[in-house]
Amino acid sequence: MAKVAVLGAGSWGTALSIVLADNNNDVYLWSHREQLALNINENQMNEQYLPEVNLPSNLCATSDLQEAIQDAEAVIFVVPTKAIRAVCQQVKPFLKESQTVIHAAKGIEPETNKRVSEMMTDELGETFGDNIVVLSGPSHAEEVGKRLPTTVTVSSLNMDQAEKAQDLFMNENFRVYTNDDLIGVEIGGALKNIIALGAGISDGLGYGDNAKAALITRGLAEMARLGHKLNANPLTFAGLTGVGDLIVTCTSQHSRNWRAGNMLGKGYVLQDVLEQMGMVVEGVRTTKAVYQFAQKLEVDMPITKGLYELIVNEKDPKEVVDQLMKRGRTNELDDLSETLLKNNN
Repeated sequence: MAKVAVLGAGSWGTALSIVLADNNNDVYLWSHREQLALNINENQMNEQYLPEVNLPSNLCATSDLQEAIQDAEAVIFVVPTKAIRAVCQQVKPFLKESQTVIHAAKGIEPETNKRVSEMMTDELGETFGDNIVVLSGPSHAEEVGKRLPTTVTVSSLNMDQAEKAQDLFMNENFRVYTNDDLIGVEIGGALKNIIALGAGISDGLGYGDNAKAALITRGLAEMARLGHKLNANPLTFAGLTGVGDLIVTCTSQHSRNWRAGNMLGKGYVLQDVLEQMGMVVEGVRTTKAVYQFAQKLEVDMPITKGLYELIVNEKDPKEVVDQLMKRGRTNELDDLSETLLKNNN
C-alpha cells in the first residue's frame, strides 16, 4: 500500500481520493480548513462538497500539509487555478524529487496567460517542471464519487511520469489514457469551461438544443485555433480533453460552469451567481485570461470575446448571443483546414 497525498478537499479532490483509495492506496486528503478535515474524518463523508458518498476507510483528511506530503509516493494538486501558486509555495519545503507530481486543475492565469503546469514550474522549479503530470477529461466529481464509469487522460513532458499516474489511478471504473500533448490537454481542459458558460447562457435564454450544439461546435474550433497557435496537436481536441470534456461540461447540470451560465442567461447578476454557486467557477476567470491571450496572439475567438464583454463589461446576455448569430458569412472548414494544414507542414 502506497501513501498518496491529495491537496484540495473540494468535490473533485474528494472524488479522486476515492479512486486512489479504491486502488489500495493510503490516501491523505488535505484541506486548508481544519474544521472541514475534522468533519470528513468524523463522518467518513464530505457532506459539504460531495454529499451522500461514503468515503473508504483508507482515506483520511488532514489540515497539516507536511503530514499529508511526507513519504507520499505521489502528490496530486486539486485546488482552484487561482490557488495553485500559493499552494505550491506552501508545498515546496516538503516536496522531494522522487515524488510524482500531478495536477487536476483546469484554467489559464490572467495577465501571465500561463497554463497550470507552467505556473507550478515557476513555483516549484525546473527540476519538477518536466515531470509534472496533468489529469484531465470528461469527469463530474459526483459520478466519479459514485464509481460510475469514467475515462480521462494524463499527459506530461515526461511520459514515464504520465504512465506512473496512469497506473496510480486506473481501475475498472476509472479508465486512464496517456497523451504526450501536454499543451493540448491543458488548453482543452481550460477552454471548455468558457464554452460551457456560453452553453448555459444559451439554455438560460431558452434558445434550445440547436443553438447549444452550434456553440459547442464553434467553441471546439476556437479551442483548436488557440491550441494550434501554441503548437498543440489538433487531434487532441477531438479526444477526451477536447470534444469529450466539452460535451459533458456543456450539457450536464452537474457542471458548475453550465449552471453559472444558465443563471446569467436568466438575468442574474454575475456576483450573485458566484455567491450562490458556493464553489469556484473556473470559466469566469479563464474567460478573462483567454481573451487577453487571444488578443495578444491575434487569434480569432468570437465566443470568448462575447463572454468577456458579458463578464467584464456587463453586456446583455441576449445581445452577446444574438451578435454571435449575426456574424458575417464565412466557410465552416476554412479555419480548421488552415489549422490542420499548417500543423502537418
